[in-house]
Amino acid sequence: MALEEDVVDKLIEKKYHISFAESCTGGLCCGTLVNVTNASQVLDVSFTTYANEAKIKFLGVNAETILDNGVVSEEVAREMAIGVAKAAESEVGVGVTGVAGPGGSTAKKPIGMVCFGFYVNGNVVTYTKQFGEIGRNQVRKSSVEFVFSTLKDLLK
Repeated sequence: MALEEDVVDKLIEKKYHISFAESCTGGLCCGTLVNVTNASQVLDVSFTTYANEAKIKFLGVNAETILDNGVVSEEVAREMAIGVAKAAESEVGVGVTGVAGPGGSTAKKPIGMVCFGFYVNGNVVTYTKQFGEIGRNQVRKSSVEFVFSTLKDLLK
């Protein structure tokens, strides 16, 4: 069984709904979940918030958090996860922000760096992964795999 199928089954079992706030993955997490039969039982709404302004407007990310930490940060991913769960009234919210490449990197935030926030029924955890310069689409794919692997663990 694929990771996303496991996640949908766990969400159904717990009677949870999930929502995604995606930047560098551009909706790929949500699209992967929708590939699963019965996804409609656990998904009502998600956001692709590529621009900083969209993160602020739709997810309630604090502009100061972006200024202080940069948009690619665990702090922003955390606020994205909480904000999307609140906006969607879901028990699970996932925030993803990163540098897929080939541009947009800095010395402190290289290509392939992705930050994740996971809100599960009031608890929040964050992670940063360094996927490296493996190509834009591979960074996005690796990010989705990390999201579903982590969700599977968090929903146990």
